[in-house]
Amino acid sequence: MVSPAGVLAAVSVAAAVALLLRPEPQVPGGWGVGRRGALTLATGLLVLLAVGRLAGVGGVAGTGGALGVGLVRLLVPGLVVLAAAWALLGLHRRRRRDVQAQERSERVRETCEALAAELAAGRPPGAALDRAADDWPLLAPVAEAQRVGADVPAAWRAASTVAGAGDLRLVAAAWQVAHRTGHGLSHAVARVAADLRRARGTRRIVAGELASARATARLVAVLPVAALLMGSGAGGDPVAFLLGHPVGLACLAGGVALAVAGLAWIEALAREAGRQA
Repeated sequence: MVSPAGVLAAVSVAAAVALLLRPEPQVPGGWGVGRRGALTLATGLLVLLAVGRLAGVGGVAGTGGALGVGLVRLLVPGLVVLAAAWALLGLHRRRRRDVQAQERSERVRETCEALAAELAAGRPPGAALDRAADDWPLLAPVAEAQRVGADVPAAWRAASTVAGAGDLRLVAAAWQVAHRTGHGLSHAVARVAADLRRARGTRRIVAGELASARATARLVAVLPVAALLMGSGAGGDPVAFLLGHPVGLACLAGGVALAVAGLAWIEALAREAGRQA
């Protein structure tokens, strides 16, 4: 006779295969773990449960209560790990976007310095913009606006909407003031480049101060793992308590949630401090 665990294993494997083969549209800007991935992981946990059940894990075969206990002992830690991995992946993606924005901000400063040097050397604005657009494709619409006689400051402002390129609004203002007042464009762009250099120095100081806070938060997040190892070395069995007792499962879920929340809070504070800098 086929046991209920065998039926559960067969259904779980079939569901996992169906989820893997079914196409799922990609959502831009997502967290990187789609709905299909989450359901597949959850189904994998059910497969592990069924295999463990077949091996006799969870009590005497055929006992519904033992099956429920085995379900809790396997499913709850798996869901905790899945949720923590999902949250940490989101934090990592957000951090990567922040780093890309910082690199783009540095590119804005370099572009302003290059434009100021080109204009100071006597090159016309159109040629200077063409050179800048060749080095940085983001500025191609600005160079095109200069060639066709369109609104160049508006093109600068449109380019500034990209994450990390907000300082291009200063270049747009300098360009507009120079054309309205007849003041030297090279001098105005040079002033913007000098302001961006000073802002870069401030950001570097703030980033250095925030590095220690980020390192401390990560250290505190991994300290519980060291505590578990120390407890196991002292003759205790904290892992079995966390995975096999209802109170331990609650402690595991709460501890992981607080650790992830602490990392997210530190990153939010660091992001806000960097934005103000």
